[in-house]
Amino acid sequence: MNQEELKKLFNPDSIAVIGASNTPASVGFALMKNLVGSGFEGTIYPVNPKRKNVMGIHCYKSIREVPETPEMAIIAIPAVAVPAVVKECVAKGTKAFVVLSAGFGEIGEDGKKIEMELKKIIDENNSALLGPNCLGFIRPDIKLNASFATRNAIPGKIALISQSGALCSGILDWALKQEVGFKYFISVGAMIDISFSDLIDSFSSDTEVQCIVMYMESIKNARKFMSAARAFSRNRPIIVAKSGKYSESAKAAISHTGSMAGNTEVFDAAFKRAGIIRVDTIQDMFNCSEALAKLPLPKGNRLAIVTNAGGPGVMAADAIIEHGCQLAKLSQKSMAELEKEMPMHWSRNNPVDILGDSLPDRYKKALEIVLNDENIDGTIVIFSPQAISEPLETAKAVLEVCSKSDKPVLVSWMGESFVEAARDYFRKNNIPDYDTPEEAVKVFSYLHAFSENRKLLYETPKEIPLKVKRDSALIRKIISSYKKDKIAVMNENDSKRILAQYGMPVNETMFAKTAAEAVRHAKKIGFPVAMKISSKKITHKTDVGGIELNLLTESAVVKAFNGLKKRVKEKTGISIDGVSIQQMVKSTGPEVIIGASRDPIFGSVILFGSGGISAELYKDKAIALPPLDQTLAEHLIEETKVSTMLKGFRGRKPVNMEELERILVHFSKLIVDYPEIKEVDLNPIIPSEDRLFVVDARIVLDLGFEKTEQNKFSHLAIMPYPENLTKEVKLTNGTTVKLRAIMPEDEHRHLAMLKKFSPKTVRQRFFHMVRDWDHEALIGYCFNDYDREIAIVAEKGKGDKRELLGVVRIMGDPGKDSAEFAIVVTDEWQKRGLGTIMLRYIIDIARQKGLAKIWGHVFVDNADLVSILRKENFTFTSSEDQGVYYVEKSL
Repeated sequence: MNQEELKKLFNPDSIAVIGASNTPASVGFALMKNLVGSGFEGTIYPVNPKRKNVMGIHCYKSIREVPETPEMAIIAIPAVAVPAVVKECVAKGTKAFVVLSAGFGEIGEDGKKIEMELKKIIDENNSALLGPNCLGFIRPDIKLNASFATRNAIPGKIALISQSGALCSGILDWALKQEVGFKYFISVGAMIDISFSDLIDSFSSDTEVQCIVMYMESIKNARKFMSAARAFSRNRPIIVAKSGKYSESAKAAISHTGSMAGNTEVFDAAFKRAGIIRVDTIQDMFNCSEALAKLPLPKGNRLAIVTNAGGPGVMAADAIIEHGCQLAKLSQKSMAELEKEMPMHWSRNNPVDILGDSLPDRYKKALEIVLNDENIDGTIVIFSPQAISEPLETAKAVLEVCSKSDKPVLVSWMGESFVEAARDYFRKNNIPDYDTPEEAVKVFSYLHAFSENRKLLYETPKEIPLKVKRDSALIRKIISSYKKDKIAVMNENDSKRILAQYGMPVNETMFAKTAAEAVRHAKKIGFPVAMKISSKKITHKTDVGGIELNLLTESAVVKAFNGLKKRVKEKTGISIDGVSIQQMVKSTGPEVIIGASRDPIFGSVILFGSGGISAELYKDKAIALPPLDQTLAEHLIEETKVSTMLKGFRGRKPVNMEELERILVHFSKLIVDYPEIKEVDLNPIIPSEDRLFVVDARIVLDLGFEKTEQNKFSHLAIMPYPENLTKEVKLTNGTTVKLRAIMPEDEHRHLAMLKKFSPKTVRQRFFHMVRDWDHEALIGYCFNDYDREIAIVAEKGKGDKRELLGVVRIMGDPGKDSAEFAIVVTDEWQKRGLGTIMLRYIIDIARQKGLAKIWGHVFVDNADLVSILRKENFTFTSSEDQGVYYVEKSL
């Protein structure tokens, strides 16, 4: 997809309409009517061999006859004819297309062949195509309605993207009534070329787009989508209504994890990781976008209610709990102030019921007290019409208080004609008003979700180094042996051998084929022991009575061995391969499960939750996308109900949470490193005093996957840390320095490096003086999307004494084959050859990524860097006014 052609598509000077028609019931007629009727100021070229003119405009027999090269072509002809017409357009020089026609992949094999032919033409000619089978798009700000919708859109700051054309028509009708405006209104159709991610990236550079709202059915390229969404969500919200919540896709999974990780939960996890707000309805999409535009974000989820009616207040309180927020507890100070100001029979609790005879002044005093309470993050104000009520004056009083607070206030003036003037007043003064209190609470929950998602995106994690030296050859040998024998499910012993290489605390396990061998292993491990069946054909041991616990003697081991063999044979007809003998672990806390499975869209996902034999019954679980760091692991645990028990519940000793986070992070690393691993269960993981033990484990392989350098991360929706970029170099003075990619855990080291810069170095790197760097600024340096940006740091020292000596980075624009570079070295380490080494390394990395050039800016008086760049054959363009060179290097 060509981003330059995409820009032309949404901002064309001239448009060819292929399939333009005078027939009222046709798509070509509706399209022309919208183009002409919307007041588009560019040139329109109707193309139809059967018409001399369309709507009074001269019509051309083919694109070849059009006197100039149209910047964009809209095609509304039968699908079978589309590829040939697109070829003619490309020959003419037109490379931006909107294909409204249906009859492609959605109709079956014949349509898929036409779709593939069309896709090939677009790719080979570096073009951009919206659709096919779409409604088109609308740009109200430039009076361009390139759609066959029945209504037009009004200008605004929302970019809407919808996978359903029919839904677009309904949204347009609703939006006009609600006076909701759009910067872009786009129906994407089948998305054979222009995708969600392409559009998100395009809107990133448009500062007039306040937020993106999307109706989504599915995603084709999860990695691109996640990358684009995470970049946009740094500063502006994306709101998604995703259909198809109740997929049955998990039925065929082998592991507990596979059957527990439903498709809708995976989408939820992906959206959370990308900072996206998922909403339930179309109404929610626009309610949420309005609130985000008009209200401050809450710092927490503690919500207060101020109401003049008990019933609506109670219903709002119910909604608070239902949507995962907290009904705030008023401070003693607030209670005392309310007691002084409110009438005798006020509620003395939250909801703050100030009674039906409340006039504006009482609302104002109650709201002031509540908003000043440090226990409260936001407030819902409810007005229920009473005989003596003053809805408009009360609205004015509420607005006066809101304007002085940095906390969100959402209002619900219940009713219609009696409160209409008040609701108009709120709208004109940028205070969202809702028909019901429950609706207001729901919107607050979305505001809180967005706030939390953004924190999660850029919360600096603690470092969790892998202290165990991995034997990669051993892991490869085990996996290869199973693939050679075409066995997908590893036995417990081999599964644990692999897990141990990643520091998983597996309990000692030994495999036995005979009763005598089982006795020898039990004596070596030490009584009591556990015995479990080992079989390539049986997945869940408990279901067939395949486990014996607390075996205290040799005779008990022999009896258990013989009993297991007989019992399993009678129940299943299967002869077991043997048994595993394991150290018994005394439980001192709740059992948990950690697992992984493969989602068809987002690839590998990680699950954490309540474990043991009841894992699938209770379904207390949370899901995340790898890779995980300490912060993400911590939040994953906190999403479950079992986390409360893990932290110590009713006098029970808390579990070692740092160890649990470490296990999750290292487990994630295993999933990242081995795409051949399709599913994993660590179930249960048992807390025992200050330790945790993985007492049962199963790895399931994808026998059809062959790992290569090109596909080694194809199972991931997020690019992991590029360990392969780590290397050691020697400086001119003999000092050995490590070069590696930056990571979020480097934030404190990066800050320490910045503080060492002289004013001259600060100016030469940032082109202005910077006196302080806060967390928000450091995010941009340390939190890299490795698909888009690579920063290489030079590091000296070990452990806690590591320090950064310099950093070089390339920042690519999506859809382009070039990237901007920047480089800086601390004053102390300049003139030692480090800058040259780092620059050459980033050039090598840029080549590996397939970039055609890198470019940047450098002050004319930055003599050292100018000298290095000249030696590396950069070309220089002067900008005399600012004393800055533009430099670039062809790769």
